[in-house]
Amino acid sequence: MTNPLAVFGINSDGLNLAVKLLILLLVFVYLALVYYTYTDARRRIADPIVIGCATAASLFPFVGTIIYMIVRPAEYLDDVRERELEMQAAEARLLQMDYFLCPHCDYQVEKDFRRCPNCMRKLKDPCVTCNKPLEPEWKICPYCESAIPGVTPSAPRRRRRRESEEDPAIYET
Repeated sequence: MTNPLAVFGINSDGLNLAVKLLILLLVFVYLALVYYTYTDARRRIADPIVIGCATAASLFPFVGTIIYMIVRPAEYLDDVRERELEMQAAEARLLQMDYFLCPHCDYQVEKDFRRCPNCMRKLKDPCVTCNKPLEPEWKICPYCESAIPGVTPSAPRRRRRRESEEDPAIYET
């Protein structure tokens, strides 16, 4: 009499049990790899569509997870964010220490340099009156209060008075 639950036609009860346990183990490992791929992709990838594609690729038994592990990003998203915050903090510290870089060649320059000593490019224009270096966004020289040629300072706007602020003597007749 043949066993209806025999795997691969194995008649030995002990061997049949071992094969069933091996198949159960392979199914468990397969499901664990799919779950691992999904959780790892969520920690490394920001785009939900790419996370779904990585998880779908892992549904191909064992091969999908191996391919994902080859092409996955090297860093976790948290590590990338932490590195970016550290870079911003370092840049803020450098700005506080009066550490400036030439925007053209990244050579270290001082705040009052008009030209970069490395690439010789102009960094700032001098004031025509006091000859101090001017920032490009300034409308007047803050040192001597002279107007910068070519830059028109905006006239201060007058504030209109509301009816409640107007002089009541105007309306009396």
